[in-house]
Amino acid sequence: MHRLSGLASAIVSRALAVYAALALLYLLLPIITIAIFSFNDPVGRSNYSWAAFTLDNWLTLFQDPTLVKAVGTSLRIALVSTLIATSIGTLMAMALVRYRFRLRKALDLFVFLPLATPEIVLGASLLTLFVTLQIPLGEITLILAHVMFNVSYVVVTMKARLAGFDLRLEEAAADLGATPWQTFWRVTFPLILPGIAASAILAFGLSLDDFVITRFNAGQVQTFPVYIYLKVQKGIPPQVNAFATLFFMATVSLVALGALLQRRRATLKS
Repeated sequence: MHRLSGLASAIVSRALAVYAALALLYLLLPIITIAIFSFNDPVGRSNYSWAAFTLDNWLTLFQDPTLVKAVGTSLRIALVSTLIATSIGTLMAMALVRYRFRLRKALDLFVFLPLATPEIVLGASLLTLFVTLQIPLGEITLILAHVMFNVSYVVVTMKARLAGFDLRLEEAAADLGATPWQTFWRVTFPLILPGIAASAILAFGLSLDDFVITRFNAGQVQTFPVYIYLKVQKGIPPQVNAFATLFFMATVSLVALGALLQRRRATLKS
């Protein structure tokens, strides 16, 4: 019986490993395809079928000024909106988790509304708001729009991180004479930093990737997703695949660096 039980457990374990590997491959397959086609030398204007291997797409990465400008605009908007959304969302999450106040449940519900609302409805509503307030469409409206929907993601992520936070650590710091400001920067902030970093990476990726809300509120500003959309009819240049591969590699590198620093910190503590 013990042998049969051990054999069944081994089979289940291997089956789960195979299933996880296939699921991961399914998720990475589009990204792998993008990376492969960044080395393609397409025949014509469409980069949809493999023709020949080339490095020209990477060597001429910054040759198209319109593409470079669109990428720079996307990075700038994503960076600014991420900093603002992460700061606001972290403070909101701390207030929702730690304090009890009137309308707390209502505020908690309103946080989830941007997540549940279709992007096309959200984009059209924001456009109506900006036009009503006579705010010119451009980078400012894009930053405001991206901050609006990114705050919800940051709050949800940070609430999960703060739920297991041990408040006794802050109480101990206060007993040892630390001011609230010192307690936050020397105790609270280092402990919630992994959650803040995860929220920031998520917000940055969502801002960089957003098309629907951006299309409604961009005005004459052209971001990277909008550039791709406008190029679909004429043919997307293979340099787009190269930029997308760079973005993916940069994101993975940041996540890996964060995990490495967290592991090193845990090792030093032990």
